[in-house]
Amino acid sequence: MNTNVDTSSAITRYMTEVGQRARAAARSVGRAETRSKDTALHAIADALEAAEASLRAANQLDMGAGRSAGLEPALLDRLELTPKGIRAMAQGLREVAAQADPVGEITDLKYRPSGIQVGRMRVPLGVIGIIYESRPNVTADAAALCLKAGNAAILRGGSEALNSNRAIAACIQQGLAAAGLPADAVQVIDTADRAAVGELIRMAEYVDVIVPRGGKGLIERISREARVPVIKHLDGVCHVYIDDRANLEKAIAVAFNAKTQRYGTCNTMETLLVAEGIAERVLPVLCRMYQEAGVELRGCARTRDLIPDVNVATEDDWYVEYLAPILAIRVVEDMNAAIDHIALYGSAHTDTIMTEDYSRARRFLREVDSSSVMVNASTRFADGGEYGLGAEIGISTDKLHARGPVGIEGLTTLKFVVLGDGHLRC
Repeated sequence: MNTNVDTSSAITRYMTEVGQRARAAARSVGRAETRSKDTALHAIADALEAAEASLRAANQLDMGAGRSAGLEPALLDRLELTPKGIRAMAQGLREVAAQADPVGEITDLKYRPSGIQVGRMRVPLGVIGIIYESRPNVTADAAALCLKAGNAAILRGGSEALNSNRAIAACIQQGLAAAGLPADAVQVIDTADRAAVGELIRMAEYVDVIVPRGGKGLIERISREARVPVIKHLDGVCHVYIDDRANLEKAIAVAFNAKTQRYGTCNTMETLLVAEGIAERVLPVLCRMYQEAGVELRGCARTRDLIPDVNVATEDDWYVEYLAPILAIRVVEDMNAAIDHIALYGSAHTDTIMTEDYSRARRFLREVDSSSVMVNASTRFADGGEYGLGAEIGISTDKLHARGPVGIEGLTTLKFVVLGDGHLRC
């Protein structure tokens, strides 16, 4: 739908119609067979690859407008659709199609003393509203995951990606039609008016859950104003702690990768913690590598004793998700101090320990209360694709209902089912 909605009443009317259509479509998608959903996903993937030229042309309009508007490099990086990125979108759809369909699965079926059987069935959430900024690939990823999990989706991308999202939406509609699924199963909001977001997050009668993906300001606004349950994370303040029992060659490689493999992602390391006992052996090597890569370093007093040209880290630096080539470094006494630092300053996203000590690794896994906790691996692995989910709709740092990368299963819920044969309660 290509509408020119520019008044509050028109936006309300438009969004109400979108919600009504999504609610009706959710029933059809919820009962769709796995074969139909997978057919749609493969057809969307084929359509994306066939439309590479038009997708890139639409994206270039957004990129040009973004540069003119002064978008930050991290946002432009997220916005760009490269040939590799388009192929990755298509591959993600096919990987989701290859995943097991969780809908209708019955688990934990047990006989009770009364003779009834009680179990739990996995079912769709219903209608999922997804609000995101910059990344047009989210349009395809979100559509894929919602469809596979039997949900209808209402997708509201950022105004900076409007042309890209429209082009991707056209491919999604081709795929839905090829599988005989309702066109309203995936609706991309076709207005840049911010009032549409306000309407979407208040439509509790039509929307079952909201998933925001974007900057802290967006997520805070949605969490504050939504009348619909929200699956979210605010920050990705990720840590790598290098223990004094680490393999230093591994530790240096992982710490470098965790920061420099890509700067503008929520699973990029923002603070490096180094045990005091090995700081003199690790930091000179790592800091030289970071500086050669163009990373600005901000360190504690002990770090600056070892590397004098490192900038001073303030208290605020330990809280910051830079999404940029900036790194905070702190020398800590031991693992206890590292865990305390993460508990105080971390955002419950992803944290890694580098150690060859099994007991310390197990303790770190148990005591660090983040959605992903790792041993001897880069924080950059905290991703739905890397976890075998095919794609992700976001990374949740909440404790309810989903936590960590949210894939197909995270977009379903459970209901109790009871099997009897005329049983009566005495």
